[in-house]
Amino acid sequence: MSSEAQQAIAHEQQNPDPPAFVGAEELNSDGTPLSDKQRRKRAEKAEKERVKAEKAARLAQEQATRQAAEVDFAEGNYGVLPMNQSKERVNVQLFSIEDIHPDKDGRQITLQARLQTTRAPSAKLAFITLRQNVHCVQATLAQAPEKVSRQMVKWAASITPESIVRVEGTIAKVPKPIESPSVTIKDAEIKIARIYIEVPVTWEGQIPFYVDDATRSDADIEASQNTPRPLPPIALDTRLDNRVLDLRTPTNQAIFRMSHGVGKLFREFLENNGFIEIHTPKLQGAATESGASVFKLGYFKGEAFLAQSPQLAKQMAIAADFGRVYEIGPVFRAEDSNTHRHMTEFIGLDLEMAFQEHYHEVTDLLNHLFLYIFSELPKRYAAEIAAIKRQYPVEEFLVPRQPVMLDFKEGIQILRDAGCEVEDLDDLSTEMERTLGRLVREKYHTDFYALDKFPLAVRPFYTMPDANDANYSNSYDFFMRGQEILSGAQRVHDAKFLEQRLAGAGIDPSSMKHYVDAFRLGAPPHAGGGIGLERVVMLYLGLGNIRRASMFPRDPKRLEP
Repeated sequence: MSSEAQQAIAHEQQNPDPPAFVGAEELNSDGTPLSDKQRRKRAEKAEKERVKAEKAARLAQEQATRQAAEVDFAEGNYGVLPMNQSKERVNVQLFSIEDIHPDKDGRQITLQARLQTTRAPSAKLAFITLRQNVHCVQATLAQAPEKVSRQMVKWAASITPESIVRVEGTIAKVPKPIESPSVTIKDAEIKIARIYIEVPVTWEGQIPFYVDDATRSDADIEASQNTPRPLPPIALDTRLDNRVLDLRTPTNQAIFRMSHGVGKLFREFLENNGFIEIHTPKLQGAATESGASVFKLGYFKGEAFLAQSPQLAKQMAIAADFGRVYEIGPVFRAEDSNTHRHMTEFIGLDLEMAFQEHYHEVTDLLNHLFLYIFSELPKRYAAEIAAIKRQYPVEEFLVPRQPVMLDFKEGIQILRDAGCEVEDLDDLSTEMERTLGRLVREKYHTDFYALDKFPLAVRPFYTMPDANDANYSNSYDFFMRGQEILSGAQRVHDAKFLEQRLAGAGIDPSSMKHYVDAFRLGAPPHAGGGIGLERVVMLYLGLGNIRRASMFPRDPKRLEP
């Protein structure tokens, strides 16, 4: 109770109204009796004083009640933590969302996560979605005597999405599956006892988009447009301009774990087959492979070029008797191509190997490499694939039991049989590749196949011609869903023949002296290929645009972020 209220009550007690009567009769100060009018006025005044006193007492009681309520008994169970400056290490065991299970009902846990969304259906209850990578769980904060106050519920419901929070609570089995599409843990939730902000969001104004919205499928967005609450579409450029935020979506977390998986399986298979990893320079002194599509840059007092591939260096490694080599590294192409499948920088998965009798030893290995990757991805990354398909649904990627490898001429005939007009020695256009991919899928029940014996005129100078028909070559492309993901060939390993091929391509052999010298010293027959990592990921997952498979894509119009 306030001091003012206490004083009002004391005043009433110490100064009661004077009696209305003295003895048997009420008198004026001069001793004369009061008139009826005077008695009425004095009674009205007494009534007003009584009402006033009652009101003062009531207000004092209400204020006392409010002050008692404003003492937040839960104030130590929530708030903003000090900035972490590694002041101490208390070894708190943090829990992972993916390990939350109804069998652990009642277990007390502490976890750190992103707060994705909050929803407060009442002043006593808040629902909070917490996210770690691809996993999301529902957490509830409900008012409880001496544990969770209304102030705590209100504060938690107002936390800015994407803040990093620390939550202490209890795993609770739910009576029926949680319906929220953003929640991946459907059969359990967290009952929050304490919640703190570890890292707040300090973005000025509203963040560009919410992760919850950025995880919607195109079908869900389109279906919502005629409802009272249409979902906002988020353009690809908006996502890429705010890539750090976009990368937080469970879908992108899964995509780049899949990308890691492809690289890991590529390395795993090759090392189990006698390959060693090498690292070749990305700065070169000459535009050796294709001068029209190479990046030039200043290099001290001269100039240098960014490597279009490790092609020449890995061949030189074979000439140096390393036998079987591979590299995972950046590749640069200065092509002003703004398609869904081209970038100016991408990650190349390159390999080269010496063979004993025939370059098909290499194509056999490549086929088994891909079949190994395609067979292991669903086993090791099932949760990631499921998360991606929720946003980017796609037909199952068909993998053959045995490799499907067609001669280029066979591919041409399949197209002609389907009514397509295509010349014998022309390279396939992108549209023709897609058509052939569809036809091969129908005929061979596979989304993965290879074409062998491409026309020599459409292949690089280091490609070995076919021994039986000089119009064709010992070269091959591998395809996924009708789009090329690997280009390779048997390489010319004879120095004199290599000089002829260089001259035929209009390249002065002296401009590539170190490369040619490697073959003058004697190099074994060899073949190999280069794979675009992002293209493999894009096509396997059906992402529709290669930029979705690149963490920070680079194309003719994008150099940031």
